[in-house]
Amino acid sequence: MRAVVSRVSTAAVTVDGATVSEIGSGLLSLVGVGHDDDVRRAHALARKVHELRIFPGVDGERSAADLGLPILVVSQFTLYADTRKGRRPSWQDAAPGEIAEPLVDEVVAELRRRGCTVATGVFGARMQVTSVNEGPMTLLLEV
Repeated sequence: MRAVVSRVSTAAVTVDGATVSEIGSGLLSLVGVGHDDDVRRAHALARKVHELRIFPGVDGERSAADLGLPILVVSQFTLYADTRKGRRPSWQDAAPGEIAEPLVDEVVAELRRRGCTVATGVFGARMQVTSVNEGPMTLLLEV
């Protein structure tokens, strides 16, 4: 699994002109699923995102878990684009929707089991994702 995680002051998802979710200060996590991913990796990714120490603190870097910050999770199959040849991305490394959706849902469920407030996008929808990045701080995670 892959995630692009950004520290944000605000983030929101809009579908068909309606805001379906939004957060204030926290993390925006775009999550992609590959063919070899499973529930174990979904749990590992959720833990890594939640405990990622990228927020400044008096005694060192802090995580969303430490600070009780929300996370906006948005499915993003394009994280598995292969752009090594030509100018047209290949999506063959991305898991199909019937495999990816339950694993993205499992990332969300694991974050909630950990006590995190989680907002989500709409799987498979044409979404508009807006964010105000802080820092900026954006990282690529793989598990």
